[in-house]
Amino acid sequence: MFGLGKNGGKMHFLSMYCIKKEHFCSTTSVNLMPEFLVNSLGFSREKSISVSNKVTCLKPGNNKPEIVLNFFKQIGLDKNQIKMLVSPAPSLLFADVGKTLEPKVKVLQEFGLSGSDLASVLARSGAFLRTGLDTGIRPSLEYLRKLLSSDDSVAKALKRSPALLHYRLHIVMAPNILLLQNIGCSSLDIEKLFLRNPRIFLQKPEWLEDIVRRVEKDFCIPKDSWMFFYGVKMLSSLSKSSLEMKLGIFRSFGWSDSDIITMVQRLPLCLTISEAKLSNVLKFFMGELEYESSYLASHPTLLMFSLEKRVLPRIKILELLKEKQLIKRVPCFYTVIKCSECQFLENYVLPLRNEMPEVYDFYIKSGN
Repeated sequence: MFGLGKNGGKMHFLSMYCIKKEHFCSTTSVNLMPEFLVNSLGFSREKSISVSNKVTCLKPGNNKPEIVLNFFKQIGLDKNQIKMLVSPAPSLLFADVGKTLEPKVKVLQEFGLSGSDLASVLARSGAFLRTGLDTGIRPSLEYLRKLLSSDDSVAKALKRSPALLHYRLHIVMAPNILLLQNIGCSSLDIEKLFLRNPRIFLQKPEWLEDIVRRVEKDFCIPKDSWMFFYGVKMLSSLSKSSLEMKLGIFRSFGWSDSDIITMVQRLPLCLTISEAKLSNVLKFFMGELEYESSYLASHPTLLMFSLEKRVLPRIKILELLKEKQLIKRVPCFYTVIKCSECQFLENYVLPLRNEMPEVYDFYIKSGN
């Protein structure tokens, strides 16, 4: 009925036998997988069964997970990093090393990733090894290569945010980059922002549009201001709850909304200070030194400096200079704190070297 002759029937039988044999081998590999995960990667029995259940069928090919495991070890992944890769996608253990895994790893190596850096990026990159090489990986990395100034910068971005490898960057990032260009951000601005916080560019354009709107509306920074970019940089790094918490700290020290806006217009990155440091510096400047909020708002750089490593040691040196009358004119406090380390050493520390060597040593050891 099927038009098979004697030889045709024999060939049909052999084909069916081979298919069944391949299926048997694949099924056997899956059935043995829990034991392999326990013995080779240290999974618990319960976890090994849970992970193994994610593999329902295998394509014919390499069904020997030992080969993949050895490959991962050879490129520097430790047991925990391999577990991070395998847990969400155990079918990776049955991938073809030569055809599938090696070419993808080689692409990362071409950008200078190797050793522990390569292992860390792979372990945290999730779906990278399951993404198409020519349809997703190469176009994304070439897009980054054009956006950034060097392959080293691409590697730096991937180390900071391996999640970049989850996306088709040439599709996801383009609208956000166009938005930033339209508000006047230069290529260098965009590169700096990307290297500092790559995840900004993975958000939906509506999210970034909201950030831009809030910088202009809530903090009254016009788009043509050179501080607008830093306002975007600041807001994009903070959740709304974190921002409200920090604004609440300023208000608890008597700052008005006008004070806060003045500060942000002058130095938006003040709002990236941790809550703990923010409370400490405000307590010191407003409580101990009795500065008004209006003064600090117009001199926001003061809030950025370390109390322990910069402000307190410099105040101590200034007091000693006054006490020993080694300084003719008392300088402005803000000038003393803001000046460079080289200037401070030359103008205020070196005069104490012979007169008070112990104080000189104290300052040098204070962390500056």
